[in-house]
Amino acid sequence: MNTSAVTSPSPKPSDTYELVRLGYVARLQNGLTVDAKRDVTGDVVTSPYLRVANVQAGSLDLESVTEITVPRSVAQRSTLRPGDVLMTEGGDLDKLGRGTVWQGELDRCLHQNHIFAVRPDPQRLSGQFLAYVTQSLYGRHYFESTGTRTTNLASTNSSKILSFPLPLPSLYEQRRTVDFLDAETARIDGLVNAEQRVLDRLAERRTAGVVTAVSGGDHAGRRASTLAWLDSIPESWQEVRVGLMARMGSGHTPSRSHPEWWVDCTIPWITTGEVKQVRDDRLDDLYETREKISELGLANSSAELHPKGTVFLCRTASAGYSGVMGSDMATSQDFVTWTCGPRLNPYFLLWCLRAMRSDLLGRLAMGSTHKTIYVPDLQMLRIPVPSLGEQGEIVDAIRRQNSRIDILTDKVRRQVELLTERRQALITAAVTGQFDVSTASGRNVTDGVSA
Repeated sequence: MNTSAVTSPSPKPSDTYELVRLGYVARLQNGLTVDAKRDVTGDVVTSPYLRVANVQAGSLDLESVTEITVPRSVAQRSTLRPGDVLMTEGGDLDKLGRGTVWQGELDRCLHQNHIFAVRPDPQRLSGQFLAYVTQSLYGRHYFESTGTRTTNLASTNSSKILSFPLPLPSLYEQRRTVDFLDAETARIDGLVNAEQRVLDRLAERRTAGVVTAVSGGDHAGRRASTLAWLDSIPESWQEVRVGLMARMGSGHTPSRSHPEWWVDCTIPWITTGEVKQVRDDRLDDLYETREKISELGLANSSAELHPKGTVFLCRTASAGYSGVMGSDMATSQDFVTWTCGPRLNPYFLLWCLRAMRSDLLGRLAMGSTHKTIYVPDLQMLRIPVPSLGEQGEIVDAIRRQNSRIDILTDKVRRQVELLTERRQALITAAVTGQFDVSTASGRNVTDGVSA
């Protein structure tokens, strides 16, 4: 199929399609509310319990499904049936009303009150067709424009869902559209998965290149496949505890109980909010921070100002992520810092930390839900250290390698974005009647998209 027909479709349904309020062709079942005080004695049942996190756009994530015990009468009112279309009530704005068809994947499965189960009239509406409509630009526009927004979340309700103006061709046309979209979206999804595998390989290559460089793989004529630093470094290098070559510090957060400390704030202060800027390892230097403190606050608290070039590492939240201060900065208690001496290039230390993150730092991070790396463990970190000149050469080599890989990565990511956009545009065009799926079948929807 020529993609020009679906690249920029009108979200307005074809005049040949009837617009029907969803409530006329489907009914809505509310889920159950978790209540710790509910009586779970007597005639009760224990069943799987579907939460918002289990409902994705067009798919289900059933790897982590909890169970709940409720009275049998309550369970009967919230039991899913095959063919139900699941729609989420709240969360991020783009998740409102996203439709996924329940195929009976789990026996006697219940759903929470933040998931609506829309049960189509089988004589008038295909559940699969409805799910595709909710994924289209037309459906997304309705749910996002009618959703109630708060600071961090958005929500819809049963009235808005039942009032959704559904484009409704004949049941025969709905089934033809579903068959067409099943085949074409599967083809696009296959391309996206292939591109994702390329991204994974590029990420692995990037990491392996860093590990090889900082462990002396290039110098030793071999490639380091693990982080067994002491087994792979060249004989001319040293193995040194970081604390012997850099002054280690920790961050502190000034008290908010002194409002005068938070007036005329000019000093950059690194918090976990800044970690996102270095998460993909493309940013070495951090120049700007969202938070700042005042000179008065710095002088009257245990917070410390670190000089430009200091290496910082996050101990909590996104534990293990690191960067170099692009100017004089302070840090919160969630960080440790190293101010390097004359024998250690801060950027060499930075790439050692990044090479160790998935392995060594992964083992040091404690906690199941919120990972934390403790200062005493970081005080014992050891790294391989070549001469200062070699450190500079290694840092330059890493930057050149990463630059080449990042250019390729950006191109592949753009292809994924184009395929994702094309997928939604195709769905929109099909469910709103912008083209006849019977004449489009068998033609390639991905023409013009380079894979």
